[in-house]
Amino acid sequence: MFDIGNVLIEWAPEKFFDAEIGADRRQQFFQAVPILAANAAIDRGARFPDAIVQLVHQYPDWEAEITLWHTRWLDMVSPEINQSVRLLRALRARGIPVFALSNFGEETFDIAALRYPFLAEFDQQYISGVMQMMIPDPAIYAAVEAGCGIAPGALLFADDLPQNIAVAEMHGWQVHLFEGPRGGLIVWLRMVYSPKQRRRKNWGYPVSFRSVVIVSPRSGPPVWVTFRADNHRLNR
Repeated sequence: MFDIGNVLIEWAPEKFFDAEIGADRRQQFFQAVPILAANAAIDRGARFPDAIVQLVHQYPDWEAEITLWHTRWLDMVSPEINQSVRLLRALRARGIPVFALSNFGEETFDIAALRYPFLAEFDQQYISGVMQMMIPDPAIYAAVEAGCGIAPGALLFADDLPQNIAVAEMHGWQVHLFEGPRGGLIVWLRMVYSPKQRRRKNWGYPVSFRSVVIVSPRSGPPVWVTFRADNHRLNR
C-alpha cells in the first residue's frame, strides 16, 4: 500500500514557489492566502478549478500566485521517485497486489496520471478526493480494508508522515515510514495467508516462504531475498 506524495512522486509546492517568486514572497503568500487549506479541500473532494476561482475572488491581490497553483500544478508534483517506482513494479511482477492510498484530489490525480503512467498500474486506487475522506481519518483505513478484502495484518503501508502510519498501525497494518530513497528502502512483507487462501485469492504468492526482504539500492533494480519459516535463506 503506497502513499503517493513524497513516496512515489515528490510533492514540494514550497520549493516550486521559492523558485518562481522567491522565498520571501512565497512565505507572504502562504501566510496571506489559505492555499494549503484549499488544497486539502480539493483532496477531500472539492473541484480543483472551483477552489482556485474562489480563492482568486477572495484574495484578488494574489491572483497571479493563486493562478500558478492551477496552471503549474504539475511542476509542484515532480519528479517521480525512481527507486519507489521500481519497487512497485517489482512487487506487481511477482503477483503481489499493490495499492495506492493517498490524499489526492480526483481531478489532480487524473492530471498527474497523464505525466506518470505508473499511477495506472495499481491493482486498486484509494484516492481521498474520490472517497471524500482523508488520511489519517480512521474511516478511510476501514474503507480500504473492506474494499480490498485483505486481512489488516497482511497489509503493509508506506507513507512519509508518521501520523498517517500511526493510525494504520492501530488498525493492525504493517507500516513503513518512508524517509527518502537514499540509503535504500527495506521492507519486510510477512505473509499471513495459508496456501489454501492464497490459491483462492489467486495472488500467486509462493507457498514456501514466510517473509521477503526487498532492498532497493541507490541505483539498480531491487534485490529480493527469500526466507523460509526456519529463517533459512532460499535465494537472492
